[in-house]
Amino acid sequence: MLKFLLPVTVLICCIFTSHAQKRARDYGIHIGVMKPGQWNAITDVPGIKVGHTTLIKGDSIRTGVTAILPYDGNIFQQKVPAAIYTGNGFGKLAGTTQVQELGNLETPVILTNTLSVATAMNAVIEYTLQQKGNENVQSVNAVVGETNDGWLNDIRGQHVSKNDVRAAIHQASTGAVKEGCIGAGTGTVCFGFKGGIGTASRALPASLGGYTVGVLVQTNFGGVLQIDGAPIGEELGKFSFSNQLLNNVDGSCMMVVATNAPLDARNLQRLAKRAFMGLAKTGGIASNGSGDYVIAFSTADSIRVPHNYKQPLQRVSLLHNDELSPLFMAAIEATEEAIINSLLTATFTTGYKGHAVEALPMDKVLPILRKYNRLQQ
Repeated sequence: MLKFLLPVTVLICCIFTSHAQKRARDYGIHIGVMKPGQWNAITDVPGIKVGHTTLIKGDSIRTGVTAILPYDGNIFQQKVPAAIYTGNGFGKLAGTTQVQELGNLETPVILTNTLSVATAMNAVIEYTLQQKGNENVQSVNAVVGETNDGWLNDIRGQHVSKNDVRAAIHQASTGAVKEGCIGAGTGTVCFGFKGGIGTASRALPASLGGYTVGVLVQTNFGGVLQIDGAPIGEELGKFSFSNQLLNNVDGSCMMVVATNAPLDARNLQRLAKRAFMGLAKTGGIASNGSGDYVIAFSTADSIRVPHNYKQPLQRVSLLHNDELSPLFMAAIEATEEAIINSLLTATFTTGYKGHAVEALPMDKVLPILRKYNRLQQ
């Protein structure tokens, strides 16, 4: 019976969260100076796929899974260069040490809630072992990130199943990415408002290499909200430590940065550090109990790392250090906009123990943005 009910629940949730939601640029908020890609999403990086499983059941389950696939194929057999940057380490990002040691990623990146990390790891391991060509594999480094959605979700119930994780992987697609209260962002809270999944991208012109940088975030953190430099949290009188309701700013932010630029792990870590600057521009403070991580990887075909090889030397062409500054700027802008998109597309949500979280009140936010001349026609 459970196998029948789960897909129905997920379908209902997708209908609930996929109604037309305005993103930053729909309001005339143009963050930064670089142009976004076609979808203004992480999927603008060629080959990347994103999938969600959303769980909304009864009055207490508000959680889910988001999967990011670097490309459509056997990632274990053709690993991608990767790096992880820890802004604040109060979190449970599984798989970090091997990525840091070897500098590559061999599975999809999975985002979920704190107490579902182990379940997601098991699901990713099973998925990898079952892929054609992996019949002799005996070690899998599953990369799973999390934020704690326990305010709106019955997190102790551990409602995410391995089937939910596999569904997010198998349903992953290219093109536009659903945002807000979906997947791993279903039960998150950001700056005291409803957070969620957000994404954005920047496409560099040919004169700067023609590469794309895409970012996807799972927002669940606090601070003093700013939108394109406008002091929204301050003007609304709703910011961390301003009153008893917002004194707890812990929660975490997961940031996934992808590019098709040929970068090795060293320069991918440098790129990841810039994404953290994008979080800072939104007013995030990386509080004591906030696990703030950036996972960065390159999808460039020419620098994939084969699991099985014939030649001991791998010859690759990498971008020079001096060519990275435009990519750094792109990562900052795309991260900032992705976080704002996660807020703008999220909706009012009630959940565990009757807790309720308001969406960002755009009827109040837009006049503030006009006041600070941050809206474009």
